Amino acid sequence: MANRPGSLLRNTAATLMCLSGIGQISALWLRELTSAALADGLLGSVYLITGIGLFGISRFSLFMAIVIPAAASGMLFYTEPRPEPIYGLRIAVDAMIVLLSATTLWQVRHHPSV
Repeated sequence: MANRPGSLLRNTAATLMCLSGIGQISALWLRELTSAALADGLLGSVYLITGIGLFGISRFSLFMAIVIPAAASGMLFYTEPRPEPIYGLRIAVDAMIVLLSATTLWQVRHHPSV
């Protein structure tokens, strides 16, 4: 897979998505268990599953790696009136995942043999 177009970008996006998912799940031990914390843990498991899927060759996982972080960042930005600094880092990582996945999807679409 190392010689395919966008494989480095795809693996970077997969790694970031898996690390973000692990971070969201592990934050359950550091926060009070509220419904928002449990929703973040559930979202972290979705991130982890999507990140594992990004290590494969499916275009669907690239599409989901664009939609899920964009929607999560939008909801986080919309619902938090004054987000904490850690949420700023989470939004930045989500934006990087979206950018890397969109670039990889564009490269794969223009190289149909991949």
